[in-house]
Amino acid sequence: MSQPEKSLFELSSPGRRAWSLPALDVPEVDPKQTFKDSARGDNHLPELSEVDIARHFARLSALNHHVDKGFYPLGSCTMKYNPKVNEKACRIQGLADIHPMLPRKAAQGALRIMYELAEFLKEIVGMDAVTLQPAAGAHGELTGIMMIRKYFEKRREDRLEVLVPDSAHGTNPASVTVSGFKSVQIKSNDKGEIDPAELDRACTDCVACLMVTNPNTLGIFEPEVKKICDIMHAKGSLVYLDGANLNAYTGIHRPGDAGFDCMHINLHKTFSTPHGGGGPGSGPVAVNRKLEPFLPRPVVRKDGDRYRLDFNRPDSIGRVLAFNGNFGVLVRAWTYIRMLGADGLRDAAEAAVLNANYVRAGLEGVFDLPYKERSLHEVVFSGSNLKKYGVKTLDVAKRLLDHGLHAPTVYFPLIVPEALMIEPTETESIESCDAFVQAMKSIAEEAATDPDALRAAPRKTPVRRLDEARASRELDVRYPLTEDAVGDTEA
Repeated sequence: MSQPEKSLFELSSPGRRAWSLPALDVPEVDPKQTFKDSARGDNHLPELSEVDIARHFARLSALNHHVDKGFYPLGSCTMKYNPKVNEKACRIQGLADIHPMLPRKAAQGALRIMYELAEFLKEIVGMDAVTLQPAAGAHGELTGIMMIRKYFEKRREDRLEVLVPDSAHGTNPASVTVSGFKSVQIKSNDKGEIDPAELDRACTDCVACLMVTNPNTLGIFEPEVKKICDIMHAKGSLVYLDGANLNAYTGIHRPGDAGFDCMHINLHKTFSTPHGGGGPGSGPVAVNRKLEPFLPRPVVRKDGDRYRLDFNRPDSIGRVLAFNGNFGVLVRAWTYIRMLGADGLRDAAEAAVLNANYVRAGLEGVFDLPYKERSLHEVVFSGSNLKKYGVKTLDVAKRLLDHGLHAPTVYFPLIVPEALMIEPTETESIESCDAFVQAMKSIAEEAATDPDALRAAPRKTPVRRLDEARASRELDVRYPLTEDAVGDTEA
């Protein structure tokens, strides 16, 4: 970890090649003449052997932190280890290489998987219909809100507002705005929950729906969820559920039974897909009968023992994605659900809740706990108690890297100052949780005894602390980094 990796340009040696081709049977073309505007001379690309390239990227991969390497407690993101058998299933040649335009009679296996997955999800969340098209959670949100908009347009009701609690995921107000609604924030009470009285006051004839994240971003399950749905329905409004935290109650609670009209499901969080790095993702949307006519088309239908795509949906909002969703993600989720079964899914949820509360118990009294309500799958602490030493939450996150651990989500949710949002997930062992708790305790002690060292962390990584805002906009892959590239900190 302490040794920097050279760039491909620094490893380059003139004349080296990673490939060889047979003699040309067509006239040779000078690329510098053909691409005069883009070519940058003879050495514009590095020259390396195949072994140079393979080892370079293998070394880089060893520097990266990922769920196969270590603990990754990002709150809200559910960065859990995923069974490799699910990866093997989605790589079966007939599934991995299938073309989305394949004739129906030649795609019966794929259509069956999609149909069965939708049926599984309907049963798990207690809804009446599902679309598998959305490519991510936020895409699912957008799809759901678009269906709600179409629902009210069909009823000729001019409702322009969507209520969003301050404890919701940050993508919620963005989805509302893109859909053409106005986002109206409602404040949580002192327990971090939605106040039914405040909700009743805020829900006017202009409100189309309420977007609820449950459990919310504090890791707290809304105890008045049934009452919340009843309040909205009494005023002709709908209730949308952000299902990103479904792994906290799979097999225990069904949102449809509580009265939710619509929700998205993050397959890449709850049902086994590698998460992060920009994808892949999948955000199926489940709805009740009110919204079923507005699902994106097509949907998979079963006729006897055959499957087909149903395009005849006159009230549909149309496609939200080319073809039928990220199919490889659907296969992983189908495999995961089939292997665990109902009892296994409930066990996974209970383990997620157990791990979160185990970590919570280990860190109570070490960091501030602004909300005392019982946690579900994640817990939010605050590093405000370290500010008296001149230490910030960001310093804690950077020091964790020296312990070989990834930091939890920091500075979110916004309603918690110096937030530390921790989600150990159901796949971590007691030893992993203990190691994380011990590292956090050690860092808290260091804040009191040697705050200057803590503020200089990390110290064991290939580069020291960077100006993160600048680094994300001005990528510099040269090693060693120049002083100008890292600001005032040591390279």
